[in-house]
Amino acid sequence: MPMAFSPGLLVVAGSFAAFRLLNRGLERLVPPPPSARSNRWKWRNIWTSLAHSVLSGGGALAGFYLYPELSNDLVSTHPPGAHSLVAVSVGYFLEDFVDMLCNQKLHQSWELLFHHSVVIICFGIAVLLHQYVGFALVALLVEINSIFLHLRQILLMANLVHTTCYRLNSLINLGTYVVFRMATLAWMTRWLFLNRHNVPPAAYAVGTVGMAIMTPMNIILFYRLLRSDFFKCRRDVRRDKEE
Repeated sequence: MPMAFSPGLLVVAGSFAAFRLLNRGLERLVPPPPSARSNRWKWRNIWTSLAHSVLSGGGALAGFYLYPELSNDLVSTHPPGAHSLVAVSVGYFLEDFVDMLCNQKLHQSWELLFHHSVVIICFGIAVLLHQYVGFALVALLVEINSIFLHLRQILLMANLVHTTCYRLNSLINLGTYVVFRMATLAWMTRWLFLNRHNVPPAAYAVGTVGMAIMTPMNIILFYRLLRSDFFKCRRDVRRDKEE
């Protein structure tokens, strides 16, 4: 008897195609300013990432607001649409992985490629098994901060560093980084530790390794943001724009 094809994989494939099409059409929707025309793929890439962050971060926040009881069971139950939202995110991370692999040198993108690989594996397990979807939804709260990280990159590429908009975004970015990224990762690590006896060894190992990788990566990024936006020098700004 042939194995049934998972509907979640169809959502992943559809999401990959949709974000790929969005990426291709963004240059017409949001033309790059003169300062970004030498790096057109990066301009499109950031706007595509911003669209995903608004969708996934907003969706995760809405899920916990509308279904506060979700925090009581992050393993076997999840609100309607949560599984599809996680599958959409897997499709996006696959698209972004391919986009960077095709357009950026490996020594410039290896950190993000590594990050995306870990996310794809962890979220992929949730999509395939229909388990830990709530836990994946918690992880998507990080995308609230990613909105402002992507806006920062857009402002850098548009040469709008010395503007009130950039300074305001820097402050919001820092605040949401602490609340939605650092605090979320800390809460997820604590949840894993407290529920280690209720989570199968394989899933616990994947989650623990994922947290062990993500936590230092995000601490390093936080340091870079502080140095660049609050203790900045011209070299830092130029490097951020190139990245």
